[in-house]
Amino acid sequence: MNFTQVFSKFDFDCILQRIQKGETIMKKLTILLISLFLFIVGCSLGQKSPWDKIVESAGLVEKSTSVDAFKIFYHEGGKGETILLVHGFGLRKELWTVFAKSLTPKYHVVIIDLPGHGKSSKLMDQSYTIDIQADRINKFADKLKLKKFHIVGNSMGGTIAGEYAVKYPERLLSLALFDTGSVPSAERSEYISLIYQGENVLIANTLEEYNKTLEFLFFKVPPMSKSVKEADFKRTIADAKIKKKIFTDMLSGSTPPLETKLQDIKAPTLILWGDKDRIIDVSSTKILEEGISNSKTIIMKDCGHMPMTERPEETAEHYLAFIKDI
Repeated sequence: MNFTQVFSKFDFDCILQRIQKGETIMKKLTILLISLFLFIVGCSLGQKSPWDKIVESAGLVEKSTSVDAFKIFYHEGGKGETILLVHGFGLRKELWTVFAKSLTPKYHVVIIDLPGHGKSSKLMDQSYTIDIQADRINKFADKLKLKKFHIVGNSMGGTIAGEYAVKYPERLLSLALFDTGSVPSAERSEYISLIYQGENVLIANTLEEYNKTLEFLFFKVPPMSKSVKEADFKRTIADAKIKKKIFTDMLSGSTPPLETKLQDIKAPTLILWGDKDRIIDVSSTKILEEGISNSKTIIMKDCGHMPMTERPEETAEHYLAFIKDI
């Protein structure tokens, strides 16, 4: 099952289609009443959402713990060496789930909702700089009693994972950077160009801006049913304030860019990128592979900024082959 299949199940379109076919008023009322009854009963019985079902099918369960002032939510499942997955700016753990389904048969997988993201605490009085988030991940690993593990990060999550590899090298088995940030000498992407003009397409306040965000994140935007899109849009605009805070903290932090520390990364490293990434230009791969001595680069054709979500099975194949060869 891929990302698009998850979205395609999450509404009552089939009911609406029947109503639109011209049934009598009584039949229409009957369909609506039965549908409403089934919906209420399903909710009262704890009926699972499509996200819950795919999380369950991946062998994952949701748990929580505390780190400093934050309540941290995460998914966990599988047995073996631990793989910690770290999402990007403004996103959440669920976007790794289909990718993780390929990992849990042989590995212990942990997917964190970073502080300020997803279901984890969103505290306006806390700092969200890259180095502080890396330190929180270390405390999170302590809470879960993770001694040594693999870490995978996408976008901002990749920057945090890279910082973690520099600060805590003794804990890492490997590092994977998926379309990661903090490589300022790379060619300027469309997103970075807009940032210089004062526009951040990753912080949406209207439906039009939300649609633009999706177009920037994916080469092919996954189809969403109307109800799912509306729900995701509401969640996105609800988080706009904390997103602005996190983005400001990232830019104002005193930690030097990851690019300046690449020589300090000793863990075996996979550099994986979508060649159509509009957020962080694919030219970053050359800089990363030249700076990290023990690295391998894979560039996925016709793929955007989030390969683990846009093409999860293929991305997982690349990743599993990488850690198998370590």
